[in-house]
Amino acid sequence: MTNLFARFIKNESGATAIEYGLIAALVAVAAIGGMTTLGTSLKTQFTDIGGALKGK
Repeated sequence: MTNLFARFIKNESGATAIEYGLIAALVAVAAIGGMTTLGTSLKTQFTDIGGALKGK
């Protein structure tokens, strides 16, 4: 029984999985932020191009 508890305490796979989950969440938040900023910029560019084409 003592051996079982010792193995349980030394097991770090759960902590590693949580760390990978946090890293994945951080990457997702950064990607969403970047895509939102880029999307807004692209929308503005295409609106300007469309306005310029209508004027010709």
